[in-house]
Amino acid sequence: MRYAIISDLHANIDAMKATLARIDGLGVDTIVCLGDVVGYNANPNECVAIMAERDIPTILGNHDAVACGLEEPWGFNPIALTAAIWTRDQLNDDSLEWLRGLPDALNFGDFVAVHGAPKNHNTYLFSWEDVLPHTMFLEEQNCRLCFVGHTHTPAILSTDGAYEVDSESRFHLGDTELFFVNPGSVGQPRDDDPRASFGLLDTESNTFQLLRVAYPVEQAARRVLDAKLPRFLADRLLVGR
Repeated sequence: MRYAIISDLHANIDAMKATLARIDGLGVDTIVCLGDVVGYNANPNECVAIMAERDIPTILGNHDAVACGLEEPWGFNPIALTAAIWTRDQLNDDSLEWLRGLPDALNFGDFVAVHGAPKNHNTYLFSWEDVLPHTMFLEEQNCRLCFVGHTHTPAILSTDGAYEVDSESRFHLGDTELFFVNPGSVGQPRDDDPRASFGLLDTESNTFQLLRVAYPVEQAARRVLDAKLPRFLADRLLVGR
């Protein structure tokens, strides 16, 4: 099986369309989304509609939960809070219903998918030290591979440490190690590369590949400004921060 793993689309319709076009050209079997379909950027309803129409298995992200009213934005910084309130006001009934039906985790047999940390989509996993308290989750799920999002930064974290994530190269996922893998963000990358980021898992070869997609970033930034969202959200798209 070949899975495309996407995360943190954040209502960036331009990045989303470019990424899905790239994925469709790869002939994958299944696309899996690790959550945060909405938030920050200017096209939440359009992004939700595409996800729903394509029936892409999707995890509930922290911005999704706030936007659809399942949670309140406790701990959001002022800019994230402004965008969350704006998004909540924009969502139509179909989008709200779809977001409220998203699960916190999905087990695909070969791997399990969550948004932030297992059982807490607000927790960031940047290092193996961050991961350690959550390794029992993999035992519960009978998996040794967990895909996570939320940080917007690609990462491969394993029992024996962290690995460099080189774009386009294939990483072998070993035979016995535990892995927490982050494919980065489609809609708001934060690793100094403005291109959309996603992952490709091949269960036959037991490999993970990080892929990048160029998209019209200036157009996405203009949408943010036209929506009267904070300028910072437009500017950060241009630099991938």
